[in-house]
Amino acid sequence: MQNLLTWSYWFNLRPEPFLPHIMQIFFGFLVLLFLLSIFTAVKQSRKSLYRHFWKKAYMFSLSNLVIGVILFFFNYESAAFLASRFWVGIWLIIMILWILPIIKSLRLVPVKKKQREQEQEFKKYIP
Repeated sequence: MQNLLTWSYWFNLRPEPFLPHIMQIFFGFLVLLFLLSIFTAVKQSRKSLYRHFWKKAYMFSLSNLVIGVILFFFNYESAAFLASRFWVGIWLIIMILWILPIIKSLRLVPVKKKQREQEQEFKKYIP
């Protein structure tokens, strides 16, 4: 953990490969993204109020799966510049910033549901 906070760990252009248990965790995270992309692909095909959320979640999981596989490959092959740790750090920061609008769209679903109910109630009285 002490090495994790050093400048040379994050910006070493020829980093050592990840430890085996870190590689397993990274691979497990990629499998989780793969399963999430399949699940969200099925959910987004259905017509519901949550469709916009599932579409965003699908793009999030699929895009990050592709980026993660590329980073995993570069680390496995020990590519000099492309296996640097700062790429993983940038990837994690982008994932966090990307998931915030997805959560925001999920929080808007009850508002849309209420608007849809009011609209149906209004249309009931229009010939």
